[in-house]
Amino acid sequence: MRLAVIIPTLGRRGQVARLLRYLGDQTRLPDEVIVSAPDATHVELPENCPFPLSLVFGPMGSSAQRNTALVPSLARFDIITFFDDDFVPSTAYLEQVEKAFVENDGWAVVMGKVVRDGATNAGLTWEDAEAALRATEGKKHDGPSVVDHVGAYGCNMSFRSSLVGDLRFDERLVLYGWQEDIDFTSQMRSKGRVVCVTSIKGVHLGIKTGRVSGKRFGYSQVANAIYLIKKGSVPASFVLPLMFRNIAANLAKSLRPEPYIDRRGRLRGNMLAILHIARGRIEPEYILKI
Repeated sequence: MRLAVIIPTLGRRGQVARLLRYLGDQTRLPDEVIVSAPDATHVELPENCPFPLSLVFGPMGSSAQRNTALVPSLARFDIITFFDDDFVPSTAYLEQVEKAFVENDGWAVVMGKVVRDGATNAGLTWEDAEAALRATEGKKHDGPSVVDHVGAYGCNMSFRSSLVGDLRFDERLVLYGWQEDIDFTSQMRSKGRVVCVTSIKGVHLGIKTGRVSGKRFGYSQVANAIYLIKKGSVPASFVLPLMFRNIAANLAKSLRPEPYIDRRGRLRGNMLAILHIARGRIEPEYILKI
């Protein structure tokens, strides 16, 4: 099978260069890596890549950048893997992804198990990631080896290209695109299973640069959730508890916020979105005006 890796990026030149070098150590090299950025200033390329490497430029935002690379790739590759620019896959990651698709015709989306996630804390370093991956070597996972999901975590997700069809990432989910990954992959469930294979591993560094402001993010935490329910792409039973947990966390921690999270900004964004929804306004792209 022909396999491409797509890496959307914004403002992380050094991180992208390091990830590209690291992908050269995969036991199954990608047939091509495509970096999607607003322009060339966001990308630093390493020398002597052991795989074909291309750049695509287009509108800024996670959904738009994913689509810019996805659309011309569908006819060229059997598997398309998306990595965030701050995701560190195990060296056997792509080999295991290909094996999963070859052996399971009914699978539409495959993601790996995130063994550590810096998005939930101050963030992780490459050294943290490599140590975490070494610690999992040879260890058997407790629990099921395959877990079905409503949707896939966008930091690492792979699609069977033949099943994507006309589906695209929703570009109304602008900038950081909160939940654009779940929106897309939840719709893929009509074509096959969306699964996490727990033997496929990686670490999400959760780098904080290149992200939107606290107020914008807080607005998206509410507005995007309601928008996706209205759209019908994500079940309310999944997205509403997530939305309420985020509001509750922002409210509870706004008195003594973590130094790496703008809790008060997020809470202001939450409240603004709730006000807009109460007035019948469901507009994810409003964050462009904040």
